[in-house]
Amino acid sequence: MTHADALRAELSRAARTLGAPDDVSPILERPRDPSFGDWATNLAMTLAKPLGKKPRDIAEALIAAMDKASVGVTAAEIAGPGFLNFRLDPGFQARGLLTILESPDTFGRLDIGHGERVVVEFVSANPTGPLHVGHGRQAALGDAISTLLEYTGWKVDREFYYNDAGAQIANLAKSTQAHVRAIGGAPLEIPEGGYHGDYIREIAERYVVEHAEDAAGNDLAAMQAFAVAALRHEQDLDMQAFGVKFDTYYLESSLYTDGSVNKTVEGLKQSGHTYEEDGALFLRTTDFGDDKDRVMKKSAVKGGDYTYFVPDVAYHVTKWERGYHRAINVQGADHHSTITRVRAGLQALAIGIPKGYPDYVLHQMVTVMKGGEEVKISKRAGSYVTVRDLIDEVGRDAVRYFYLMRKGDSQLVFDVDLARSQSEENPVYYVQMAHARMCGIFRVGEIDATTVTGNGVDLGVLTEPAEQELVKQLLDFPATVKGAADNLEPHRIAAWLLETARAGHTWYHKHHVLGEPEAITRARLVLARSTQLGIAAGLRILGLSAPERM
Repeated sequence: MTHADALRAELSRAARTLGAPDDVSPILERPRDPSFGDWATNLAMTLAKPLGKKPRDIAEALIAAMDKASVGVTAAEIAGPGFLNFRLDPGFQARGLLTILESPDTFGRLDIGHGERVVVEFVSANPTGPLHVGHGRQAALGDAISTLLEYTGWKVDREFYYNDAGAQIANLAKSTQAHVRAIGGAPLEIPEGGYHGDYIREIAERYVVEHAEDAAGNDLAAMQAFAVAALRHEQDLDMQAFGVKFDTYYLESSLYTDGSVNKTVEGLKQSGHTYEEDGALFLRTTDFGDDKDRVMKKSAVKGGDYTYFVPDVAYHVTKWERGYHRAINVQGADHHSTITRVRAGLQALAIGIPKGYPDYVLHQMVTVMKGGEEVKISKRAGSYVTVRDLIDEVGRDAVRYFYLMRKGDSQLVFDVDLARSQSEENPVYYVQMAHARMCGIFRVGEIDATTVTGNGVDLGVLTEPAEQELVKQLLDFPATVKGAADNLEPHRIAAWLLETARAGHTWYHKHHVLGEPEAITRARLVLARSTQLGIAAGLRILGLSAPERM
């Protein structure tokens, strides 16, 4: 139990003695100004209505009813209309560091999911080219969200959905065919909607070598299969370079071959939520909150194809049937309209899938800046910047941190020059340097950090403001993990890392660890080790390394 949990429990007990409901759940927050204390709560104000009393009167009664010593409270003050501010005994608070040292591998871990299965689908790119920087942001988000859920007790499967069917794949085949024929001497004629970039030419060259019998480029189906396989391999290499591993890969084409799409369409027809108009089949998505009904199948005049959301509905039925009663999709903000349609289709089927299924995390696009100018194209991909371009420029750790340091639904400007710099302005460098500095303390002192346990150490000597601020920051990690996991927002971990690094650097510069009186050195070694372990845990969630030297 963290100190916040203990204080919350004592507040709840005291509140119940005043007549508060049994399920009273106080909210604790860190005051914005540390001079106000260590914790603050608005409990007195939330109890004013059920208790029929003034908030300040309730606050006074709460203070009187609390066993303050049992939770290390040295002072409780009433502020404003009824806020309660608590100050803690420094030693009592610092003893919370022992939980980090005793179980470093489980620090910050919680059991909220109780081992229930959840599938996190992300990237899910069309196999029509290398992964661009938008896919990279999605990969970082999806992987970090998955790790956060694992940290909080869920059994997570990472899934990549390959859109290997439809018009874009036909255009890929025709683009490859154009290059194959150009190799044979014909003029290069990329079809409308086709794909450009050196990678298409490279695929065509390999095709000619491996399929000498079709050097003329007449077997379109063979070229399509070859190009899709080549680009799937290319995207796998992109993800390997990024350090992302998937548990399952799901092919859109399989939804057609195994009959899932037809089964879903028949189910929707039987539901009574479809109708035909002008030769097209519509789903009444307006029955489920959409602004207009959507075409499921185009008229014969327009090709008679299913529209893109139909296989999406079928795909999510398979998620449900595979036992994933929680599903999370990480997608670009341009997929916003998909949410209503997919959920409407799942509801129309009436097979027990809840209304909010699946959950969506949408992210905005990425702008890459270098030398003060926007970078728009890749030498290899042609029309866009690839993930591999960024990794080659600044390294995996910097790419991941920069992708995750902003909330997903905010625009992201990726400054290559900043990400490459070794300065305090570069957040990932600043965080990793804080970890390296803590490691350096033990290296210089020739101390095995793993031997620091805190047993018999008087942590009450950690009274300096910089020490207390660092202690509080470290002990807030479990709550930060919970908030980030509950809201699917890994940027909260990035922000915690930056604040913890800032507190760690400040303490490092202001106070010596080695060469001090023994009691102070021993206590500060506990703090240094706790900081090292805490920062490493945060970096691990984001998929970053924790270097010992920089």
